[in-house]
Amino acid sequence: MTTDEFLPRHAIVTASDSGIGAATAIALADAGMDVGITWHSDQQGAEHTAEAVRARGRRAVVAHFDATEFDTVPQVIDELCEALGGLDVFVNNAGASTPRRLLEVPMQEWLETMALNVDGAFLGMQTAARRMVAAGRGGRLIAVTSVHAHQPRVGLGAYIAAKHALLGLTRTMAQELGEHGITANTVAPGEIATAASGRDSEDAERTHRPGVPLGRPGKAEEIAAVIAFLASPASSYVTGADWAVDGGMLQMGPEAGSGLPDDSWREL
Repeated sequence: MTTDEFLPRHAIVTASDSGIGAATAIALADAGMDVGITWHSDQQGAEHTAEAVRARGRRAVVAHFDATEFDTVPQVIDELCEALGGLDVFVNNAGASTPRRLLEVPMQEWLETMALNVDGAFLGMQTAARRMVAAGRGGRLIAVTSVHAHQPRVGLGAYIAAKHALLGLTRTMAQELGEHGITANTVAPGEIATAASGRDSEDAERTHRPGVPLGRPGKAEEIAAVIAFLASPASSYVTGADWAVDGGMLQMGPEAGSGLPDDSWREL
């Protein structure tokens, strides 16, 4: 089959109880998809996302999901697929970071960061891809990474190493799965106003960021809009690509480096 024959009807978005994940689930529902919604610690948030999906006339199935419980990851994804009636789009959004300087990172914390951001992502996308290959209808794999898959930041060494690995993994999937009509892409958010940062989309409009060309943080809905495009038939010839959705932040490397007024960037 070819990628331009792809018509998505069923999607799974991990960590869709809030923030980028919730906005993505809603955007995919707006695009006509039934959505599998997962949560790790906020079941109420997941149910709220499900209500928003159903309000758009689409089906929503909610499941608890821990990307670090490797024995259960395939089972949860398979159960969601069965409940939805198939799988066309898989968005790996689950991930987290713990700010800490590398000299202070315990080995166990390093391993936990890799387990969540890389190992669990690999297992989830592998499980999704196997189902897509077996179904023979093509598919979309989309991994949420970070601008820090390209540029480092003090205090996020383990997370940044993990996001670099996730970027490489997704690009290799693009190579290997193209013959099955499956595309694999990454979306790299910059600073986004979400509940995890104690802000929301309205706060983004009120927050000034001199070092970002667009002058503000992003909104979860702006990330979701790009993911929705990559999940759509319109992205049929896009694979192995990394989409920075960062207001131009990554373009400011040398400019920011020469323009910083003091050493505050060295602090966590």
